[in-house]
Order: sequence, then C-alpha cells, then structure tokens
Amino acid sequence: MSEALFSNALRHKAEAFAQREHGMLIGGQWRPAASGKTLDTFNPATKTHLGTIASAGPEDVDHAAQAAQRAYREVWSRQTPEERQRLLWRLSDRIESCADELAVLETLDSGKPVRDARMMDISHSISMLRYYAGWATKLNGETIAVSRPGQWHSYTLHQPFAVAGLIVPWNAPIMMAIGKLAPALAAGCCVILKPAELTSLTALRIGELACEAGFPDGVINVVTGLGSVAGQAIVDHPTIEKISFTGSGAIGRSIMVAGARHMKRVTLELGGKSPVVIMRDAELDEAIGSAARGIFANAGQTCIAGSRVYVHADVYDRVLDGIVSFAKGLVLGDGMQPETQMGPLVSDAQLARVRDYIEAGRQEGAAVVTGGNALEMGGHFCAPTVLAQTRQDMRVVREEIFGPVLCVQRFDDTMSLDGIAQLANDTDYGLGAMLWTRDLSTAHKLAATVKAGTVRINGGGLDPALPFGGFGHSGVGRESGREGIEAFTEKKSIIIAL
Repeated sequence: MSEALFSNALRHKAEAFAQREHGMLIGGQWRPAASGKTLDTFNPATKTHLGTIASAGPEDVDHAAQAAQRAYREVWSRQTPEERQRLLWRLSDRIESCADELAVLETLDSGKPVRDARMMDISHSISMLRYYAGWATKLNGETIAVSRPGQWHSYTLHQPFAVAGLIVPWNAPIMMAIGKLAPALAAGCCVILKPAELTSLTALRIGELACEAGFPDGVINVVTGLGSVAGQAIVDHPTIEKISFTGSGAIGRSIMVAGARHMKRVTLELGGKSPVVIMRDAELDEAIGSAARGIFANAGQTCIAGSRVYVHADVYDRVLDGIVSFAKGLVLGDGMQPETQMGPLVSDAQLARVRDYIEAGRQEGAAVVTGGNALEMGGHFCAPTVLAQTRQDMRVVREEIFGPVLCVQRFDDTMSLDGIAQLANDTDYGLGAMLWTRDLSTAHKLAATVKAGTVRINGGGLDPALPFGGFGHSGVGRESGREGIEAFTEKKSIIIAL
C-alpha cells in the first residue's frame, strides 16, 4: 500500500471534493433538491464540517424514477450483455485508478481507518464489480422437458426489473453501494441509489466515475437525503419495482409493509448478533485474534460482527485474557493517522446508543473487564469493551449494539453439541457464525445446526461468489453470488407448441 495514502495532497484532494456544492445525479445531470434543502456532513473523528449535500424529497425521487424508466425503455434494455459487462469493467477500472482517493474520502466521511477502507472496502468493491461483470453474459434460463401430450419447446428467462431502488447504510458506504449496484446493473436494471445521509460522499463520487465510464444517462441515479423522506419516497414510488435495503430491523420491517402495497420485490439485510464458538481443541492464537478483530473492526459497526463469544471452560481464561489484551493494545484515533487501528463511531447518536447498552449490561450484572467508557478524543470514540459474566437474557447478549462491545460466556463438557448450537441459536438473528475447532466432525455437525446464513470455520471471510444474507430477523433474500443477481430479475416460463 502506497505511503501516498497518508499524504497531505491526497487528503486535500478528498476534502476539496467533500466541500463542493453537491447536487444529485438524475438523468445524467447534477441537480439540487427541488426544495433547495441541504444536509451537512461531518468527520466523525473530529466533528468538523466536511461538506453539504442535497436533501431530496418525493419530487426528486419521482424525477429520478422517470429518468430511470426512460433510460431503461430507450437505451438500457437494448444493450447487449457484453455491453453491460464492458461498462462494469470500465467502472471498476476507474475506481481502481483513484482507489487511494476514494479510501481517504470514505475515511473522512465514516471514520474508519484509511488502511481498512483501502484494503478492504475499496478492494472488495472492485472485485464485486468484476465478478458481476462476468455474470452479465451468463444470466441464462434453462430448457425444460414437459409432460404434456404433443410436442413442445419450453424454457425460462430471467428478465430484469426496469428500476431498482438501492438503499445503503453508513457503516460501509462504498462497499454496500457497489454490492447492490453491480448485480443490479449486470442484470439489466436501471437504478436509484440512496446512500445514508451521514455518509453520502463516496456514492456521489461513484456517480461521477460512472458518468466517466460511459453509462447512459439515467441508468445510474444517485439521490441523497434523509431515509425517512428520500428513502421512504423510493419505497413508496409505484414504478420502482425492486427494493434492496441494508440497515436496521425496524426500518426493514416498515419497508416490507410499505412495499406490500405495490407488491414490490424486496431484499433486506438487517444485521445480526453473530456467535463465535471456541472449542477446547481450537487453534487458540488464531481464534483469539479473529474473535477480537471480528468485534473491534470498524469499531464494531459491522452487520456480521461476532458480538457473542462462547468459550470452552478449559480455555476460557486464556481466550478472555487474549481478547482483553488485544483490546487494550488497540490504537484509537483519526483514521487518517498511520498508527490508527480503530476509529470513532459514526455519530453522537450512535455513541450514546452504545453507552446505553454498556450501562444496561452493568445493571443486569455483566462485568466490564475492559473499556466501557467513551473517550474524550475530539470525536465519537468508545473504548473497545469486553463484558464477562453475561447471560442469555441480558439485552447486551440479545440485541444488536453495533459498537465495539463483546459479550463472553463459557460452557463445559456437560453441554452437548446440540446444547452449544442452542446457545448460538438463542437469538432473533441469524446472519453469521464463526466456529473454531480442529475436529472435522464437530465442525460439520455444528455448521449444520447453527442457524446462520454464513458459517465460517477456523477463519475465512466474505467473497463475491458466496450468497450473503440471514435467517430470522437478519433479513429476507440473499446478496452476492448467483442469488444476488437473480434477485434483480423475475423468472418467466415460456412454452411453444411445435
């Protein structure tokens, strides 16, 4: 990774972009909100003003929907799969060419360490675009043998929705935006992208890069503003056929209700309370490091964060001491500083939420082994926190905190594998799980019984080819992989008499 990532010149370039007067990309044109309303955006590490974005209302969303419909009807539906593939590659190339700039912009806007933004978020976004560029030419139906009398030719087609609304959260802005844009565009949809109001800057830059890459006007529209206004207008708009949303469970449930009025197709990724199970025979050094990174990365603001750790009693003390040592050794600070390993929470509201949960844990009997407090460092900083002596009935164990707070419990030989799985499954969520054991039989048995959309054994990460989504309150549908692109299509059956 280039040292230029930390250069003043690169930071000044990103700050200059942030300070521009930002409109919304609608039909290939950059426009202010029809109402003239704007929103301010701030650096979470310093609380300093970064820039001003347009605050869309229903009229702006309607303009974007009309532009997308027109682009689909007149241009995009007539593009060949290879032409869509080529445009996705061009966009990935442009993102790659200004990857450092995008990483700095992401860090200024969201607070995460710039190394993480560059090596994880931007790199994954490039990979996602290139993965789905390949799918643009491979989204095939199948021929089907039917048993009706006579001769028939029967087959299926995947047909894209004309317009898809993509609503993304603030914890991984560019990665979430590209994770939805790539499959939607590869499938042949036109899109309206609504970034979170707290972190809209990289989405706006992606809009610029898409124009440079040659996407036809109206294929990609970027509408900024409040979720309760602009996001709701996208959900309510009658001609937006598909909604893909990542965010809180409460908002996700409201989207399902609102979408039902127009029978919209909906994909929801709504977070989790992911368990980490560490067996007695685990490779402990790797398990300890993974468990710590799994909750403290991005200051715990990760949907699949391993926020519940269950450890065999024989290795409990070593694991707990190792995670606590890791937490105490983390360097907190501005994500633009080379030494920073954990940045701030995204806002004062999020910091207050995390502090409330920690206090609730204390009152319910949890022991704060390390952390547990906010830090006076100029931004929204919370010390990495480890809670021991936790129980399944505690709020900190049952509810998603979305902060650097880890709950640790022990189990012993009196608990069967089914009992361990019941602990892991004792939650409304089911997004992810991590298992640590050297015993293949144990690994496969637990993986089969743990209710989670993604189960990782002895490490591993996410990949564009793997379907991603959750059970229960973690959402509806899957993103990434074949399922991710098929979610932006309707399947049609065709039968012809010969």
